[in-house]
Amino acid sequence: MNGTVYLIGAGPGDPELLTVRAVKLLQQADAVVCDRLVGAGILPLINPRAQFHDVGKVPGGCLHRQDDIHRLLLDLARSHARVVRLKGGDPFIFGRGGEELLFLARHGIPVEVVPGITAANGCAAAVGIPLTHRGVATSVRFITGHLRDDAGLELDWSSLADPSCTLVFYMAVANVAAIVDALVRHGRDGNTPAALIHGGTTTSQRWEAAPLRRIPKIVASFEPPTLLVVGDVVRLARRAGPDAEPAPAGEPRHASDAIEPCAPVAA
Repeated sequence: MNGTVYLIGAGPGDPELLTVRAVKLLQQADAVVCDRLVGAGILPLINPRAQFHDVGKVPGGCLHRQDDIHRLLLDLARSHARVVRLKGGDPFIFGRGGEELLFLARHGIPVEVVPGITAANGCAAAVGIPLTHRGVATSVRFITGHLRDDAGLELDWSSLADPSCTLVFYMAVANVAAIVDALVRHGRDGNTPAALIHGGTTTSQRWEAAPLRRIPKIVASFEPPTLLVVGDVVRLARRAGPDAEPAPAGEPRHASDAIEPCAPVAA
């Protein structure tokens, strides 16, 4: 009889942001297949008797093909009752969880999806950037910044020029210059506030805000995984501490754009 595969989102890194369901399943797992971006603080929550498989993909040096991961999950499900597929962020937000679900379903393997806090939500919240805000941003888009097979990013760049839409690019470090150039060429103001966030919610968290046109100059000091957030909501960010000032992000384009930062909430 086949076991069940649980596609679990590990969130942006802080183990306290895991769902109760995720923690319970990690403690009961018979086998775990783990991605590279799962926070180190989450690993001790895994059942110590579980069979552990590290299938992390390193940029520029991937050792684990997706087809191999599919086959591993299938083999484990045929020999274990509870198989956890542990992914950073959320399994269905640039996590290839949909591909794994469809593959397992074709082979008759039951799958349960346990959502996680995706990096855009977790990392933006950690530095005080609301992805939407009344009168500032009415929508948000999550976009891959990863080039596939050197084919370039095939995006509808003109649709990303709307100043009322916050943009969050995942896996964008290597291609920030190309992304910024395309955004500006297709109508996004080069003075739009933007932020780079690395290691959000973890002890290695680091971020910097600047006008969009300056982002390619500062990205060299950031390592993957780093998010690029673009939009006027970045002006609302605050650095840590009750007396912190808003993060610098360029001058407002219009008088109506002079947004007052939110007051910090008392602990």
